[in-house]
Amino acid sequence: MTFVSNDPSYWPYISLNIFLSYWEVAAVVVVLYDWVLTLGQEIELIWRRRWSLMSVLYLIIRYIGIPYSVVRLLENMPSVSLTDAVSNIMYYASGGTNVALCAMLGVIMIARLHSMYQGSRAMLIFLVIIFLAVNVACAIIAAIALNDDVLEEHILSGTYVCDLSEGNNQLISIIWMLNTVWEVLALYLSVWVALKHFRELRRLGPSTGSTVGDCFRVLIQSHVLYFASFTGVSCLQLALFSPEILHSNSNSIGVSILRGALQILLVVQMFVLGPRLILSVREYHAKLVAYSDAETSMNSIVFQERVHVSTSSTV
Repeated sequence: MTFVSNDPSYWPYISLNIFLSYWEVAAVVVVLYDWVLTLGQEIELIWRRRWSLMSVLYLIIRYIGIPYSVVRLLENMPSVSLTDAVSNIMYYASGGTNVALCAMLGVIMIARLHSMYQGSRAMLIFLVIIFLAVNVACAIIAAIALNDDVLEEHILSGTYVCDLSEGNNQLISIIWMLNTVWEVLALYLSVWVALKHFRELRRLGPSTGSTVGDCFRVLIQSHVLYFASFTGVSCLQLALFSPEILHSNSNSIGVSILRGALQILLVVQMFVLGPRLILSVREYHAKLVAYSDAETSMNSIVFQERVHVSTSSTV
């Protein structure tokens, strides 16, 4: 049911909502800018290559980011009127998308770790078990939490606000903690096997396995950057769920900045760094193949010149 009020006591809340809408606009710009920036790589490394599960996951994560960001923007736009039904549908769609995206990013992590552990069947089984346990639990908890959440349209001094009248932040915080456990485990396994390989390469000498070392370096760099963004998102989300912020200073400028930064970091983590987990590996592989082809071509030219010189000398 729509709530209408011109009470001046709501002005700080209106200001907060307007301030957050600017951050949502910035989030949309970030997603669009990164898409334009990597479009050439995407065409070369995704569309023109043989299709695989990673290709499908890349395209889903990349192209769901734009409508997701637009929906979040519409939810916070003070000039856009949304009915209670539309607001709830958009809210449930965003929550479900978050759970699905976390699962897809988890599949990408499993593929990367399985490759880093040289196709170990035992490691694959272990990762799949942990992945299913975490994501099934998150899906159930998210379904319960979303069922308890109800959005209502408020018209406050001529501006439109979608207000979450009910909700269970404790359940949402549990989801974030479970995802954090999964990400910490994935980072630990990645760093451990990378350090193991680097020690072996150092023992064998710099000329041995340089390609393997470079590949591990690419995997670790993209993984650490992704984990750093996830850590920032998790810390901000859990901080905003604290009782002090929820009940005492929810309209302060500091809290507003935290909420805005969370929106930016969230889209960066999911829709910018998430696809780059695939793109960085494919880009490295393409450079490796190009270098190998160039070296083969150069060896062929040298061989032909030697044959020509040898033939000329015998004539």
